[in-house]
Amino acid sequence: MKYIVIVPDGMTDLPISSLGGKTPLQAARTTNMDHMASNGICGMIQTIPQGMQPGSDVGNMSLMGYDPVEYHPGRAPLEAASMNIKLMPDEIAFRCNLITMSDHIMKDYSAGHIKNKEATVLIEALSNGIDLPYGKFYAGKSYRHLLVLKVRDPEAFCNIETVPPHDILEKDIRDYAPKGIHSEVLISIMERAYAILHKHPVNDVRIDLKENPANMIWLWGQGMKPQLPNFKDKYGLTGGVISAVDLVRGIGKLAGLEVIEVPGINGYYDTNYLGKAEYAINALKNNDFVFIHIEAPDEAGHNGDIENKILSLERIDQEVIGTILNRVDMHDTRILVVADHPTPVEVRTHTSEPVNFLMYGKGIEPNGAVNFSEISCTERNFKFANGEEMINFFIKKHLD
Repeated sequence: MKYIVIVPDGMTDLPISSLGGKTPLQAARTTNMDHMASNGICGMIQTIPQGMQPGSDVGNMSLMGYDPVEYHPGRAPLEAASMNIKLMPDEIAFRCNLITMSDHIMKDYSAGHIKNKEATVLIEALSNGIDLPYGKFYAGKSYRHLLVLKVRDPEAFCNIETVPPHDILEKDIRDYAPKGIHSEVLISIMERAYAILHKHPVNDVRIDLKENPANMIWLWGQGMKPQLPNFKDKYGLTGGVISAVDLVRGIGKLAGLEVIEVPGINGYYDTNYLGKAEYAINALKNNDFVFIHIEAPDEAGHNGDIENKILSLERIDQEVIGTILNRVDMHDTRILVVADHPTPVEVRTHTSEPVNFLMYGKGIEPNGAVNFSEISCTERNFKFANGEEMINFFIKKHLD
């Protein structure tokens, strides 16, 4: 048996008046997902445990079958694992976003989804310009980077209150600066970064081109070295993970899954959708399980971009799911389609409500849905309390 989990990040949404009261998923043309829903199981799942931040780190850890309450170390350490950064016991990793700030207002959590080459130049400028005897910047991808600090009091640094930058769009950053013991260390680093970045030639060019400058960094999502039980030991399956996002790749790597490299994937609207499907199909020749994560719907949600959220869902349906349905043996395969959390376009950030899912394939009996949407899944009155419960059902149940 082969198992495929497809995660359209932030897919779940709310009714939108300009769409006639439909959600983007309802408005999108998703013939393949609708077919699977009407011939499979639909329902809802609570991916975000009560009291935890509704981030992709928490949601995707849950969807891989691990309880975030027990295993979640913070977002940054997961990304560090993906980047082969080996954290020592006295080191703390912080997510380091390149952002656009104007008059103390958070204008853009991604600095216009800055390209890798420009971002790397800016991170190198910070490395050379900020004296951190016990710290180091690491260049990641686009706006997503890391800062690692060696500290005497790791737990206190873990307990600094930090806020995701995508949660404070159009708000005064001074109201959301790091708070708590040692928070002044982070604030000082961010202030020194602004002094370097706001006058950097890369940003001069970006402003000339009417692009958002990466004129500041935002530190958040910190944590210490993480550990996860091996996926094969836990679920009896070998597998791989496909994602352009380091935190998802990091979860997979920590779980012992193969990180599958796909050319042209970038975590945005123009990612290589078809390539994700093709590489997943190829990976299943030697593996039992593949986890395909697609960031585009989440980015559209953060950007308040209804059109591209619909388009990204349609491309997932046609290029990812359609390709898989046409090329795998569904007599020996199951597919799970599920969001990690909602990212409503009119809210522009993550929320903690349950998300809709569908299961389709061998041994899956329909439970009455006629299409795949938030409403039809809610109406099924079938719900999982967490991701571990769902993955156990998806993989192990109906096989007896």
